[in-house]
Amino acid sequence: MLDYVREGDVFVFNDSRVIRAKLRGRRADTGGKIDFLLLRELSPRCWEALARPAKRVAPRRVFLFGDGELTATVLERGSEGLVRLQLDCEGDVLQVLEGVGEVPLPPYIKRPLSNPGDYQTVYARSPGSVAAPTAGLHFVPELLESLQVRGVELRFVTLHVGLGTFRPIHTESLQDHLMHEESVSVSAETAAAIQLARQEGRRVVAVGTTAVRTLETIAQTGEVREFDGRTNLFIWPGYEFTAVDALLTNFHLPKSTLLVLVSAFAGREKTLKAYAEAVAQRYRFYSFGDAMLIV
Repeated sequence: MLDYVREGDVFVFNDSRVIRAKLRGRRADTGGKIDFLLLRELSPRCWEALARPAKRVAPRRVFLFGDGELTATVLERGSEGLVRLQLDCEGDVLQVLEGVGEVPLPPYIKRPLSNPGDYQTVYARSPGSVAAPTAGLHFVPELLESLQVRGVELRFVTLHVGLGTFRPIHTESLQDHLMHEESVSVSAETAAAIQLARQEGRRVVAVGTTAVRTLETIAQTGEVREFDGRTNLFIWPGYEFTAVDALLTNFHLPKSTLLVLVSAFAGREKTLKAYAEAVAQRYRFYSFGDAMLIV
């Protein structure tokens, strides 16, 4: 990859940190088993989550986790397994999750990781994701240093990966797919650095599709600005990119919004050709797979 970078490039990374969002618990009254995947915090201690099996969830039911350090009361049951939970514990919820929760690995990873830190980028610092921004897993401190030696500027944004990123497309039409909101944050300093790079004609290289969606969200007005809010931006072919010049990304699952975004960026035919080459050369796909740089 270093052969393709230019002095003055700005590499933009998603610094969101994966939390131990998977909870295995039991009903307080019957002991029936339940799994929750916490998706996002809606308000203090109130979380949106996915429940499995969803049929065991009903409003006002209480579930226990660990030795009772954490309890969850169901406030509302929605469709497709979505629920709203009120969490109760002593102290900070994220700290308690470190003891009673698990790293929410994708379903195609069948065995627990010997080191949970392997599913965390080396620059992760803002807790809130329920899946890793996996393009960043390719970067180690030595590679980041090598980029800087070549005159590359490193900048960081935050998009907390949730249902919007990993929910597959089930609709016949892309326009009918519902993109769930995810939290996004970009500092004024980072926004100014990216805006300056664009004005000077320097490339902005997004590391991962979440970085793309973050940058394109904050550039909707034509200027990259500080932002702290949510996005449900769904990028499909025909979209006109305004903030990103190059993309480093993994090879994604079929019927994923991630693959659709890559097709929008590189073009459908080039994307299909790249994936055919990846299959022929036995590249590794998905979270711990290989990556490609689209310039």
